[in-house]
Amino acid sequence: MQQHRLLPARQHSPRPSRPRRLTALLASAAATAGLLLTALAPGSQAAVAANPYERGPAPTNASIEASRGSYATSQTSVSSLVASGFGGGTIYYPTSTADGTFGAVVISPGFTAYQSSIAWLGPRLASQGFVVFTIDTNTTLDQPDSRGRQLLSALDYLTQRSSVRTRVDATRLGVMGHSMGGGGSLEAAKSRTSLKAAIPLTGWNTDKTWPELRTPTLVVGADGDTVAPVATHSKPFYESLPGSLDKAYLELRGASHFTPNSSDTTIAKYSLSWLKRFIDNDTRYEQFLCPIPRPSLTIAEYRGTCPHTS
Repeated sequence: MQQHRLLPARQHSPRPSRPRRLTALLASAAATAGLLLTALAPGSQAAVAANPYERGPAPTNASIEASRGSYATSQTSVSSLVASGFGGGTIYYPTSTADGTFGAVVISPGFTAYQSSIAWLGPRLASQGFVVFTIDTNTTLDQPDSRGRQLLSALDYLTQRSSVRTRVDATRLGVMGHSMGGGGSLEAAKSRTSLKAAIPLTGWNTDKTWPELRTPTLVVGADGDTVAPVATHSKPFYESLPGSLDKAYLELRGASHFTPNSSDTTIAKYSLSWLKRFIDNDTRYEQFLCPIPRPSLTIAEYRGTCPHTS
């Protein structure tokens, strides 16, 4: 005779009441909102993931005014014998590769000058997360149009042939220059519209109008400049840039044409912020550019387009 086992009756959990279900839904919604806020918070992992080009810790006024940033740096010389289209130079770069590739900037000296005159910018900017190439020009007497071409040749060398080319993101490049090198940075940006940033430092050029530029440009002038007076150089440069362009004009107070040849906190602070904002698209640095900085002991005048659109 077949025996049958009696199975225990299935236990049913009581159905939650309507208030309990509502509470659970609200808790789930709050958790989702919390995750979203975390993703949007400055410095969060999700925020960093949203912009893969952010490099270094969240900036503060103290960090951007410091003589060195968070990265240890190394440097390598480029002989004029291997350079093509420019006179050689020195590459400064973050030693670590843990953060991937970096944006890069090439810097030209001025009339009759050598790379040593702008060398202070190399380690200062590199330690903040850039590959920086300070160059010598073919001759010390080269004019701005020639210096512009040399800046572009140096960028090509940096991204294609240099020993640190694997550290550089060739899509995120900028140019800087002093005096005729500053005029050359405008020429380079005019010729290569893919550049992400240009910074002429007390720039000199016989061409005063630059409506063709499509590169975000920070024009730096000096109130005591008698070589390239702001009234006939930096101000017309800035005013001629397209109104739709992200642009700024910084006039240094108590400064001369040669102020960019020595370590200068104001030049470094705003140049770094400009390069970070437009080469790295790092909006953490927007706070130092917008709202427009007010006149101070070191700033005679600052103009700009805020908020930035790029």
